[in-house]
Amino acid sequence: MSATFRAFMVNKTPERFTAQVQELSQADLPAGEVLIRVAYSSVNYKDALACIPDGKVVRSYPLVPGIDLSGVVVESSDPRFQAGDEVIVTSYDLGVSHYGGFSEYARVPAAWVVPLPQGLTLKEAMALGTAGIEAGLAVHQLEKNGLTPQRGPVLVTGATGGVGSLAVNMLAKLGYTVAASTGKQTAHAYLKELGASTILNREDVSAESNRPLEKELWAGSVDSVGGTTLAYLIRTARYGGSIAACGLTGGTAVSTTVIPFILRGVNLLGIDSVFCPMELRREVWQRLASDLKPTQLAHISHEVTLDELPQVTAALLRGEGRGRTVVRLGGGS
Repeated sequence: MSATFRAFMVNKTPERFTAQVQELSQADLPAGEVLIRVAYSSVNYKDALACIPDGKVVRSYPLVPGIDLSGVVVESSDPRFQAGDEVIVTSYDLGVSHYGGFSEYARVPAAWVVPLPQGLTLKEAMALGTAGIEAGLAVHQLEKNGLTPQRGPVLVTGATGGVGSLAVNMLAKLGYTVAASTGKQTAHAYLKELGASTILNREDVSAESNRPLEKELWAGSVDSVGGTTLAYLIRTARYGGSIAACGLTGGTAVSTTVIPFILRGVNLLGIDSVFCPMELRREVWQRLASDLKPTQLAHISHEVTLDELPQVTAALLRGEGRGRTVVRLGGGS
């Protein structure tokens, strides 16, 4: 590898906070068994929080953010990986307390590394990234709990975000009747292109209610919002319906009762992608490369460079993001 390489770093001292591209060397990288030439990363909401001084995501400074990366192994002391292997790393402590994907090189523990599955390029893997794993896990767990297209419609909330956009397209590809909710009036055509048959306004699915049960509407749902939206989904789930909860942009507090669970048999499924067991993680990545691979992945994602990250993360924090943002580093397939 070259003597120095570029990385986007954040640092915080009592006097100032910085977030900028700078030069690093291999000696600056943290410990790990696998050295990777990074081809692509992606921008997630957690990454945007890492790029502001009060984001409460970064555990220690200085840090290279980026909770996702894909690339090619340069060297490995773990026999499971060889130089030239194409690999993916997402979540764990990457980009939080361990230097992450916003860098041309990364060194990581071998236990975090997933071989790139056949059917995905390195760029497609980052168009999916953590959002893809969360959406894939949500669909996977919904199906394990009995969801089929014949059971009825599925609602995806926060549908223009990364998880939501991917979930809409995945479910539509599998033959589900998909409804999508959004607060962005200009995004209706986009969601229709992804496969949504019905578009609901955010207010329709976030209104508070004193009723423990309402009309049975949804056989399943993928919720990246939380708060009053999750409470609505619990009240309106069909008998035996399931809700995959994977986000909190609408808040962490949920006001509900036990009634939907004991009278309708509603299933509330927690989706965690950070410490998801490796066996399940690899199983979902295989599905993301095959039956769950979105048909509109190129439409859902767009590409930026390291130098554009400040503008991208600021827009994401303002709620202006749509779909997935891929960060090009070393290039590759």
